[in-house]
Amino acid sequence: MPATSLQPPAQLALVLPCYHPPLHWATNILTSLARLRALLPADTTLHLYVVNDGDASGVSPADLDLLTQQLPGSFTYLTYALNQGKGHALRTGISQVEEPYCLFTDIDFPYQETSVAALYQVLLAGADVAVGVRDDAYYAQIPPARRRVSRLLRRLTRHVLRLPVDDTQCGLKGFNAAGRRLFLRTTTKRYLFDLEMLFLAARRGELRVVPLPVELKPDVVFSRLNPRILLTESLNFVRILGRRLDD
Repeated sequence: MPATSLQPPAQLALVLPCYHPPLHWATNILTSLARLRALLPADTTLHLYVVNDGDASGVSPADLDLLTQQLPGSFTYLTYALNQGKGHALRTGISQVEEPYCLFTDIDFPYQETSVAALYQVLLAGADVAVGVRDDAYYAQIPPARRRVSRLLRRLTRHVLRLPVDDTQCGLKGFNAAGRRLFLRTTTKRYLFDLEMLFLAARRGELRVVPLPVELKPDVVFSRLNPRILLTESLNFVRILGRRLDD
């Protein structure tokens, strides 16, 4: 009889940046992971990476003990002293990932587990970068100020940067090894790292970027928009635009 080759189990990393997490965040993650595992291919192994972005009070030893005990051998915790921003936190975590596929989302796990599983299937089907795209139902759930800023950014992304995916800021994305290498080339420390990654992907051209509609959970609580962060991110947008004009 001919020898049969055994395929290794699919390995997936999930990276969550953490700063001032909500109460019971660790328990919520375990609940969400249990739901997610039920939706993944049976041979998938899942490794959780949590990156503490300089939060000295929101992450307790009890939280970490719970995750360590419930996820033996599949939980990695990374931390540093000073808050650097979501982009920096994700690069810190993703630089440690050894799994061939990687997803990231927020610490409150705001998107439906069915959407997370569907994004992973897009990667298994051959995408280098899988991008969650929010629909009209998302905008019905968010505060008016956040809705205006988000839609303005989508228009600028579509008409100024001319990226193939105009919703750059959805907090659910994934990539394979090639996409991971691209992500680690980003430099934006805070919120426009997503836009920078998709901008770099558009410049390279050879990576396959696949958008996928995703669904937000109904009980998500949104933080207030900080005017200082809006100013900083506006300057980052100009910096990214300047790179396009220099090409």
